[in-house]
Amino acid sequence: MTRTLPTAFVPAPYIPADAPFTPEQRVWLGGFLSGLTAKLKAEEDSGPTRPPVSVLHGSQTGNAEGLANDLAGALKAQGVPVSLKSLGDVAVDEVPAMGRVLVICSTYGEGEMPDSAELFWDGFREEAMPRLEGLQFAVLALGDTGYDDYCQAGKDIDTRFEQLGARRLIDRVDCDVDYDDPAAAWIAEALAVLADLDGAAATAAAAGSVTEAPAKKKSKWSRKNPYRSVLAVSRLLSGAGSAKDIRHYEFALDDPDLTYAAGDSLGIVPTNDPALVGALIEHFGVEPEHEIAGRLLYEVLTCDVEIVTPSKDLLNELARRAPDSDLARGVHSTDKTAFDRWLWGQDVLELLEDGPQIALEEFLPLLRPLQHRSYSISSSPLAAPGRVALTIASVRYKRGRRARGGVCSTFLADRLAPGDTAGIFVAPNNSFRPPADGDTPMIMVGPGTGIAPFRAFLQQRLATGARGRNWLFFGDQHRAHDFLYEDELIQMGENGLLDRLDLAFSRDQADKIYVQTRMREHGAELFSWLAEGAHFYVCGDATHMAKDVDAALHEIVARHGGMEPDDAADYIATMRREKRYVRDVY
Repeated sequence: MTRTLPTAFVPAPYIPADAPFTPEQRVWLGGFLSGLTAKLKAEEDSGPTRPPVSVLHGSQTGNAEGLANDLAGALKAQGVPVSLKSLGDVAVDEVPAMGRVLVICSTYGEGEMPDSAELFWDGFREEAMPRLEGLQFAVLALGDTGYDDYCQAGKDIDTRFEQLGARRLIDRVDCDVDYDDPAAAWIAEALAVLADLDGAAATAAAAGSVTEAPAKKKSKWSRKNPYRSVLAVSRLLSGAGSAKDIRHYEFALDDPDLTYAAGDSLGIVPTNDPALVGALIEHFGVEPEHEIAGRLLYEVLTCDVEIVTPSKDLLNELARRAPDSDLARGVHSTDKTAFDRWLWGQDVLELLEDGPQIALEEFLPLLRPLQHRSYSISSSPLAAPGRVALTIASVRYKRGRRARGGVCSTFLADRLAPGDTAGIFVAPNNSFRPPADGDTPMIMVGPGTGIAPFRAFLQQRLATGARGRNWLFFGDQHRAHDFLYEDELIQMGENGLLDRLDLAFSRDQADKIYVQTRMREHGAELFSWLAEGAHFYVCGDATHMAKDVDAALHEIVARHGGMEPDDAADYIATMRREKRYVRDVY
């Protein structure tokens, strides 16, 4: 009688006694066959698996990375094998074999790729890039409608996939700074489409939520649900003769779910200047108690909408109503740089006062929601348990008859006193961290308030007993008035934590000196640190300083490394790929 074996049956490994193996080989082979048998049994028991998905993110401040973690967690909850990577960790020749790719990418500056995606994009747009006919993809783009090249990085990646023959799973979605809802809808649609393609109807419930099984535990505190924290410290850092108002703030962290790491940012939820709110209400000739959709107008203008920087929708509507105005000519001009210069410093009230009439009910829907502001954290949780510190320059200027100010910086400096509370949340930035190996040398370039994360890095290294050498380039206008944290930095040098401190105070001499000047002066030693594996960090202004520092770094590597410019660029590209050259710029 013939016995039929069950489908899941896998015979136990058997090695004939007369097989030509030594005792050691028999032991090894027996172990190998047993492991193989167990693997086959597990695969048979688990049934068919769904095709894998690569989730790739390009993030400057951590938002795209956070959404990618959410997406990866939801895919895992559906039983989908997931590869979660930064675009900076992906070699372009890997892409054709990925099969299914979901990309979440932010846009940095004026339409540029975030640092973490720059190297990937350089290769991905090359003419020699292989065709991708067998690949399916989808792109979620993050951006800011305040910029002309809104979501350009995500748009470029989406277009390039299509040019290379890949098939779009779902349409690209472009998200403004208030991205939560459209991002959640895109993720849910992607999950549902993948489940439908795989015939996995049973996972439909999981497609309705992007946080059912996150890849990493997330804090309950966020921009949508900020923690009300007490301001514990507010003190002036800049001297009496400084042209700047730079302050040190510390917020209390009394909730165990509110944690951070050196390199993260802190989001602050501000309110608008009461004087500007009052002036707008007066402009429209109504009372503060005037109601809009059941809410007081004063509350709406104070807490809900941006009333300093005009939105694109408002600019376009005012231009439409006054087609012969300077504003209309600027809106329709191809010279965006000239228009930005004309618009600089003008707030919503000034445009209304100088522009065409518009009714209050028509005006309010044209405003953007009031957004949080993020600042680099300037403390380590190991050095300041229960506190988080910030180093912020108050934005102040005068235009016409009115004093103007930054929304959040003056909220903190002028309207929030120690003991008051503000809404805060931590914005993780996993790509901007001190070296994991405490023996690794660290070079930091942080002029002005760019010192913030490096104060945190140094505190972290002191608290952990890290032995790696530390070199800081710091500068500002005048040493007598703008040497932030001078006593702390001098003490760090005296106790051996800070091996080198190079200062650049631009206006203390006839010829202006900047941090990149000091870098070039000490280029030979700087390159020797890089050759020993040092990590190179930059924090501060993206428009000028970060670009000038990058140019100086390329010159130093070429000159002191004995390289041609192209070879120096390759050397620095390798540093980026190895996460040894990272930036926190804004």
